[in-house]
Amino acid sequence: MNLVAAMRAVLAGIALAALPALASAQAGPGYYDGHMWGGAWHGWFLGPLMMIFWLAVMVGAVVLILRWLGITGQAGPRHKASGTDALDILRERFAKGEIDKAEFEERRALLER
Repeated sequence: MNLVAAMRAVLAGIALAALPALASAQAGPGYYDGHMWGGAWHGWFLGPLMMIFWLAVMVGAVVLILRWLGITGQAGPRHKASGTDALDILRERFAKGEIDKAEFEERRALLER
């Protein structure tokens, strides 16, 4: 499962979890009178604070789920091309004197094709 598919699944779960809140928001007039969003100062202070808290909880849940699934969003380790590795080994062998110049040139020509 790639990162995009996992994020879509988590966001769909969050959207489904929000459906009951959306339904209760459709209550008739007078429902919120004297309630948290009824216009009192604490409604304007605690409401956004609560939203930030739950947003942080949801982001933390997404991060934990992605780590649990092993999805980091980073590309795998960068490897040098195998031809470059072989050429480096060949250069080391030549530098150590294990092979002579003619053999080095012949094998380097083969590797660089």
